[in-house]
Amino acid sequence: MSTDPGTVLDAIRDGIMRGEFVPDQRLVEADLSERFSASRSSVRSALLQLANEGLVERVQNRGARVRAVSLAEAIEISEVRMVVEGLCAAKAAERVGPAEARELRDLGERMSEAVASGDVLGYSAANQALHRRIRELSGQSTAGGVLERLRAQLVRHQFRLAMQRGRPAVSLGEHLAIIDAVCAGDPEAAERAARRHLLGVIEALRARQE
Repeated sequence: MSTDPGTVLDAIRDGIMRGEFVPDQRLVEADLSERFSASRSSVRSALLQLANEGLVERVQNRGARVRAVSLAEAIEISEVRMVVEGLCAAKAAERVGPAEARELRDLGERMSEAVASGDVLGYSAANQALHRRIRELSGQSTAGGVLERLRAQLVRHQFRLAMQRGRPAVSLGEHLAIIDAVCAGDPEAAERAARRHLLGVIEALRARQE
């Protein structure tokens, strides 16, 4: 029995985001079809969708490959994220309740514990969970979809930043400020904190260009 087309799409996307498929790697339909027990048409459809999302590029006469995002493009994407993440943080602050605030505080504690113990992967996972929860709380489904696509394109650069010495400790303070502002129900402060965090990401990316 062949795999559902949507499942194939999710599986290839997750593989790219986890680094199983690396930038510029060819994505051969026959190989993917065998790997995921899916029809060639399902794989082809998934690759077309991933090309629309900016994760894959089609090369004439050579099929598809994982799209490599340059540092310059990563900075541009982060500038867009800065605006949209700010919007989501502000909306989340307007909608947050006691239960959601506790959830965000718990994520902040997880991030603090991960930094204290040097658990980079644990910090990265909690970081992603925090951003995702704020997007969900915002009720901005359109903005959430945009941010998911942008985040997927940045995954390789985000991982490299996370591995930089001292970067998680700097990032932690920025995230805790977002949590404090959202939990306080202060939309303006939440937007400023989210923008400040993304500005920090942009500055870290620019430093890698030098």
